Amino acid sequence: IIEMKNITKRFPGIVANDSVSIQIKKGEIYALLGENGAGKSTLMKCILGFISHSGDITLDGEPITRKNIAKLSFATSEHSFFPNLTAKGHAEFYEEHFPKFSRKRFDGLMDFFELPKNKAIRSFSMGQKNQFEVIMALCQGADYILMDEPFAGNDVFNREDFYKVLLGILEPNETVLLSTHLIEEVSGF
Repeated sequence: IIEMKNITKRFPGIVANDSVSIQIKKGEIYALLGENGAGKSTLMKCILGFISHSGDITLDGEPITRKNIAKLSFATSEHSFFPNLTAKGHAEFYEEHFPKFSRKRFDGLMDFFELPKNKAIRSFSMGQKNQFEVIMALCQGADYILMDEPFAGNDVFNREDFYKVLLGILEPNETVLLSTHLIEEVSGF
């Protein structure tokens, strides 16, 4: 369980999160819905420890530290990959650094979305980069997969395909926390 108690994050002149308390249980899919600027990304960054906040966040009853951070993966439309590395090179890098990385899932998702494995990520379209970011988060082997606006800019067909695949591949111990400002984006769940 990821448990958040009274999470508050203020920026100058803005309260992004105001006493947010949520429990995110294993094996579920959650969606943070709200307009741009509502604090969805901020809340995810608080969970990951990217930004300071008041309140408490625990992962399976413990503070999130280097000891348990591998239970979390993160996909962001801001992209966190190496642009000159190929998709295959990313898989090799992840295999070295994440012992639970699933090469089988990686290959299956790359084939399903028809993404090239031997091209540098910088040559991918924006939609392909977003898909690739999500694929890497799903293959890392984390129990909790956070996706911040994973399909911003993608067409509805790609989103619908992704959600069908997501529902088909998740293991009972995997949890997804997805943020979106598009309510129609998650209406098919």
